[in-house]
Amino acid sequence: MTPHSAPKKKNWSWRSQAFRGLIYQIVAVGVIALAVWFLAHNTLTNMKVRGIQSGFDFLTQTAGFSIGESLYPFDSNENYLAAFLIGVSNTLRVAILGIFLTTIIGTLIGVGRFSRNALVRGLCRVYVEFFRNVPILLQLLMWYLMLTDLLPAATEAWHVGPFFLSKNGLKFPVPVWSMGQAWAGVGLVLGMGVAWLYRRHALHQFEETGIPRSMFLVPVIIAILCSLVGWALGGAPTMMNFPVRGEFSIENGGSLTPEFLAVLLGLTVYTASYVAEVVRAGIESVAAGQAEAAAALGLSRGLTMRLIMLPQALRVIIPPMTNQFLNLTKNSSLAVAIGYPDVVSIANTALNQTGRAVECISLVMLVYLSTSLATSLLMGWYNARSAIKER
Repeated sequence: MTPHSAPKKKNWSWRSQAFRGLIYQIVAVGVIALAVWFLAHNTLTNMKVRGIQSGFDFLTQTAGFSIGESLYPFDSNENYLAAFLIGVSNTLRVAILGIFLTTIIGTLIGVGRFSRNALVRGLCRVYVEFFRNVPILLQLLMWYLMLTDLLPAATEAWHVGPFFLSKNGLKFPVPVWSMGQAWAGVGLVLGMGVAWLYRRHALHQFEETGIPRSMFLVPVIIAILCSLVGWALGGAPTMMNFPVRGEFSIENGGSLTPEFLAVLLGLTVYTASYVAEVVRAGIESVAAGQAEAAAALGLSRGLTMRLIMLPQALRVIIPPMTNQFLNLTKNSSLAVAIGYPDVVSIANTALNQTGRAVECISLVMLVYLSTSLATSLLMGWYNARSAIKER
């Protein structure tokens, strides 16, 4: 038997490079912590000398202002914490919807750059070059002016079916809430799980037999059918709250304000131009021989792009795509320029009323830091999952 080597003893001598490195790191952390403590202590002391109040106790005080747009009711008698939560929900609503729409539009534009149709290629290139080179703030103002100046008044709103579009925004029908909608939501979640299992099975079958299966349409149908089953089990409610044209405005139904639409359109269109270039660069990074081999096997250009090129391009696309998602979320802070009540707007109002500048700015920084880190972690997980595994 081969004798086991004796365990190495840790060398705590100053001559040890590892020991010196550990000491240097401890000293560096201590210096940084001391500097942060000194700055915080000095700031609080100076604020106290000048009679400036500090602390987060103002969050429990009555806000005293109303919020024009929110996902749930807010009363001016509620406290600042509730107002900040409204701002966070408005920011997340724009960010999540914007990321979803940006991914779809940017991917379509990026793939369109490889179309054999010269008109399609030209339009995609014009889109990218125009929207990518105009500042995002100007685009937000452009969309806001278009929605508030060019659209008709509410009494003369454009009417397409149950939808009304006017200076007051978009009005649309919404279901009257009941248990049927809750069961439909449960069914949708379960359907998404079943659709994910189907996609795994379809991919495995494709690798085994080479016969392509639907990786998008069938999963979508599965999710919709499961949602309909849940809706039926919940009593199949059909009551809807439809918007109607009133004497002075469009009444009832759900609504999206011009501010929300302008922010969503501006962020989506602007960021999609960058995402399109990310997708184009990722596809071009795949060796041309892959497309030639797919053509030799008889795959159509659509299947080649969907099953061969895009999966291999993901390892190049995902990291810069993550940066664009982060930029979209942070650029949503510019919504304050057109009056959308996001977390920055709420913080500005609270700052002006309470004078707690450091605290309000800290809360805004915490919100954007948390959302950015959450996005980075999610995309990092997806990047690791999509990486090509070596055999």
